[in-house]
Amino acid sequence: MATITATEAAATAPPPERRRRSKLRLRNTLIGWSFILPNFIGFGLLTLIPIVVLFYMAFTNWNVFGKADWVGLANFERLIGDGSFRISVVNTLYYSVLHIPLTIAVSLGLALLLNNKLRGVAFFRTAAFFPYITSIVAIAVVWNLLFSPEYGPINEFLRFIGIQNPPGWLTSPEWAMPAVVIVGTWRDMGYYMILFLAGLQTVPRELHEAARVDGANVWQRFVNVTLPCLRPTMFFVTVMLTINSFKIFDLILVMTDGGPGQSTLVMSQFIYRKGFEESQFGYASAAAVALFFMCIIVTILQFLWNKKRSS
Repeated sequence: MATITATEAAATAPPPERRRRSKLRLRNTLIGWSFILPNFIGFGLLTLIPIVVLFYMAFTNWNVFGKADWVGLANFERLIGDGSFRISVVNTLYYSVLHIPLTIAVSLGLALLLNNKLRGVAFFRTAAFFPYITSIVAIAVVWNLLFSPEYGPINEFLRFIGIQNPPGWLTSPEWAMPAVVIVGTWRDMGYYMILFLAGLQTVPRELHEAARVDGANVWQRFVNVTLPCLRPTMFFVTVMLTINSFKIFDLILVMTDGGPGQSTLVMSQFIYRKGFEESQFGYASAAAVALFFMCIIVTILQFLWNKKRSS
């Protein structure tokens, strides 16, 4: 009986090799979690929990002091009737519509130019990327001087070529946002140029050579070979540019502070004013939730459009 029991136990026990594999898998899993757990903890404490609190605060009336009173949808109803909020939405869309295609065109053009074997190409790549890591305050001071209506070099050049009444730029409600778009594009083009350069490295040279043999010119090779191969990179750049354009804040804050008037007031600055200047944190949270859903909706539409084009 004892012999039968021992035989059955030996038959049902897992082989030593399987036990070693299970221990190794568990060990690798624990090692992997030990690497990513600090990031998850930081994400939970610094991002996830604040987002959950933000959604709760959007339905309350709270000014930092005292208890947050539940008001339901009152903050969102107030947003609908708030003229400044509507202006900020229009200005945000205006900035995005100008900034996104202009930055894509300039950064892609730079990437195509600097993807060639040129003398000093490393220097020019660094020079193009340098504005992205430069202090935003320094950028604002320099460009404010360049855009000076009376003494700025830009208007002096325009007068030199025959334009008698150049734009007022940052002092003009009509030209302030285009001026900010120009600076934003100049600042961001280096970063997205790097992304496009990485995408250009994945384009097979054999396709260009085959197109050249078939008689395709430079433009035809760009449209029919380069752009299709850059579709994943283009999609990523477009999504990132859209999100960053929707939440533009620092550049406008230091260059125009939303002015003149409300001509450059964007949603992020509207949220900042209501929250940190007027202590209406519940109302500011509702505006932040509206901005969040705008970014989500536009990103989903971009995903659907990209999926439709890829199918």
